[in-house]
Amino acid sequence: MNNLKTGAQDALRALPKAELHVHIEGTLEPEMVFELAEKNSIALDYPDAATLRQAYDFQDLQSFLDIYYQGVKVLIEADDFFELTYSYLRHAHEDGVVHTEIFFDPQSHTDRGISLATVFEGINRALAQGRKEFGITSRLIPCFLRHLSADAAMETLNALLPYRDSFCAVGLDSSEKGNPPSKFTEVFDKARAEGLLTVAHAGEEGPASYIWEALNLLHVARIDHGVGCESDDELCRRLAAEQMPLTVCPLSNIKLAVFDDIKAHNLKRLLDRGLCVTVSSDDPAYFGGYLLDNLMAVQTGLNLTWDNVTELARNSIRASFLSDSEKADWLEKIETVHREAVA
Repeated sequence: MNNLKTGAQDALRALPKAELHVHIEGTLEPEMVFELAEKNSIALDYPDAATLRQAYDFQDLQSFLDIYYQGVKVLIEADDFFELTYSYLRHAHEDGVVHTEIFFDPQSHTDRGISLATVFEGINRALAQGRKEFGITSRLIPCFLRHLSADAAMETLNALLPYRDSFCAVGLDSSEKGNPPSKFTEVFDKARAEGLLTVAHAGEEGPASYIWEALNLLHVARIDHGVGCESDDELCRRLAAEQMPLTVCPLSNIKLAVFDDIKAHNLKRLLDRGLCVTVSSDDPAYFGGYLLDNLMAVQTGLNLTWDNVTELARNSIRASFLSDSEKADWLEKIETVHREAVA
């Protein structure tokens, strides 16, 4: 990067940044899978953690989800959700993350007979510990599984509402192809009526039309992924004009064959077109990289300048659900780090 007095990795770590697209179940490392499986007496299809990790060779989103949902079954008790979340927060802190907005999939747990009370207890305890120990602030965003029915999503929303104080928004994830955002319009209408913000995965493997639906029908505050917008110039102009955030996950996109390699990724082109691009890790245990790894990958693979990566950090704060005063404080700190790095 241009004229940095420290190494690129140290500089990127020092930049205060928010992570806005991470699935807590996707931070479940193979070693923890086996630890929890042994504790909870759950049989696995793999003999050891190394063999499981070797299975992380995905052809597309669905091939990833098939193994992802197998891993989730080891999460049984509140302490399991605590350990999972705390482990992620420790790693995020090491990467220079100061604020994180974490997805989780309620239906992946309730459909196994795990209560929402158990899930919230474990995650919230870890978030409180993370703030006390690492200074990381956080928000929680339950997501509806789009491969399941809209009725199931509505049932899940109703079940979530008693825990309203524990989350700030709802999202939409899982298999994108064949499951357009319009399928969930009524669910998202009710969520907004309850005062919740909305976000949605769109334009990862799905077409640009899914991004339009997320904007026009679900009235989202952010688009998760969104890299498919590039095929639609009118959509790109709207996203840039509205500064609609895209929570882009570069290593995920490569691992799931959305792009052939990092040099083919469109993050830099979208940034150059004035879109509010952010970088996150998605499911880092499965895709081989946490937030700092993702930033390093795009910085080196796309020849990003220090100004480029600083803008990514700024965008992550601007796109967060922090208060205006909290955003202003972090943006000021980013400017300080930016100046000192090149002074």
